[in-house]
Amino acid sequence: MASAAEQLARNLSFSTFSKAKDLQKRILFTLGALLVYRLGTYIPIPGIDPDAFAATFQQAQGGIFGLFNMFAGGAVERLAIFALNLIPYITASIVIQVMSTASPKLEALKKEGESGRRKLNQYTRYLTVVFCTVQAYGIAVGLEASEGVVADPGWFFRISTIITLVGGTMFLMWLGEQMTARGIGNGISLIIFAGIVASLPATIAQTLELSRTGALPTIAVVGILLAAIAIIAVIVFFERAQRRLLIQYPKRQVGNKMYQGDTSHLPLKLNTAGVIPVIFASSLLLLPATIATFSAQGDAPQWLQVISAVLGRGQPLYLALFAAMIIFFAFFYTSIVFNPTETADNLKRSGGFIPGIRPGERTAQHIDYVLTRITVAGALYLTVVALIPEVFLSQLNISAFLGGTSLLIIVTVTLDTVSQIQSHLIAQQYEGMVKKSRLGGRRR
Repeated sequence: MASAAEQLARNLSFSTFSKAKDLQKRILFTLGALLVYRLGTYIPIPGIDPDAFAATFQQAQGGIFGLFNMFAGGAVERLAIFALNLIPYITASIVIQVMSTASPKLEALKKEGESGRRKLNQYTRYLTVVFCTVQAYGIAVGLEASEGVVADPGWFFRISTIITLVGGTMFLMWLGEQMTARGIGNGISLIIFAGIVASLPATIAQTLELSRTGALPTIAVVGILLAAIAIIAVIVFFERAQRRLLIQYPKRQVGNKMYQGDTSHLPLKLNTAGVIPVIFASSLLLLPATIATFSAQGDAPQWLQVISAVLGRGQPLYLALFAAMIIFFAFFYTSIVFNPTETADNLKRSGGFIPGIRPGERTAQHIDYVLTRITVAGALYLTVVALIPEVFLSQLNISAFLGGTSLLIIVTVTLDTVSQIQSHLIAQQYEGMVKKSRLGGRRR
């Protein structure tokens, strides 16, 4: 079976893509949805002075604003309707997933199949509105505290800002779901990916300009370039790395024929969770940090200013929390997407077994043991790639768009999207082979 799939993968070509009409429609839909998203990042919220806000943002972009702006695809510096991006939705998804492991009611919904999944999605949407409202209110109050940014401060401005930002996030949430269902790849990840990629040229140009004016040493620019290439190579290596468990199938008799035993492999990815832990950790940190940073402007309490300072980009507490959350979500999300007990049961039903391990519970324990060990390596890899560049770039006061988090998202989402395109092409080839065999059988 594996050799047939490999053979189909080797036969992929442009002619195969030209025949895959459904895949072409999915790609066009994805590109159209991303275009709509990018247009929305240039529509400012009503009631603000864009020039005054640009001056305010310029003073704070090296801190948490820079990281938030990266996830929002530059919408924060323009204070666009998509300024909150999908951060509240991702945060709400995390909370619901964590609660589903602790609440028997939510855990029962997970086991109900499609109907339960719809209810959980609905709860996630409700919680997203709550998070959006709190975050948008904090932004509105912070904008009013900034001199000259708001033309007419008051409750009318606050309410209109809340409605605009909440509506923008809910629209992006719907757009991401449509991209997942009717496009290519994960819609949420692609939206974040598109925002980062769209802002990379301007970020690179700004960095080169700093080098030209002497504000940034040339050796530092060369070092950043070499480090980026090295990080990309490391990400590709670790994302492709697998631990393959040998699976054996005994001889079996079907009718009067005896089939020889076969061997296969159970591939366990070193980083099963992908880029999700980094996105989850960033989202949880950005929610309180953004509210504190906006609210700390003007005559804010001392404790709020302290929170804003310690959660700033590159600060020890921020880095420690970021690392702890990445490691936690690496294990948490792996436990969600991969169930050793279910895998062991499937192997037992198909007659497969791991040599030297008894089928059933012992096999599940062995798979869980191996998966836990490689997840430790995967979590450390994610932490190092996300944090080490963050420390150096924050010291140099360079945009977060060139950091390890952005490179990790770009490379991981690209690999995942290319993999899904290949899967669609292989399925197209397989369907073509089945149709040819049926036609040949009818002619005979």
